Amino acid sequence: MLLSTTETICGKTIVKHLGLVCGNTIRARHMGVDFMAWLKNAIGGEITEYTKLIAEAREQSLDRMVEQAKGLGANAIVSLRFSTSEVTRGAVEILVYGTAVVVE
Repeated sequence: MLLSTTETICGKTIVKHLGLVCGNTIRARHMGVDFMAWLKNAIGGEITEYTKLIAEAREQSLDRMVEQAKGLGANAIVSLRFSTSEVTRGAVEILVYGTAVVVE
């Protein structure tokens, strides 16, 4: 599956548009992670626990979108975008969406 944030894929021709596809996940913070983040915040530096949590959520969202696109018969997704929103205190949604297409 080819993924592109642009509307086209260099060297490929879009022969069929299959429509919008998306994937999402909602992740909540963990008390142990929050404690480690609090310590990092006190001394400074990257909060790697949160970085890892968001990276895993992003990958899961991408996987769900790709599965949806495959179900439509797509071999590429163009105009790929990510969105993040706080659903409730301590819970974040990662949404990824794009246009499923067939390219040659």
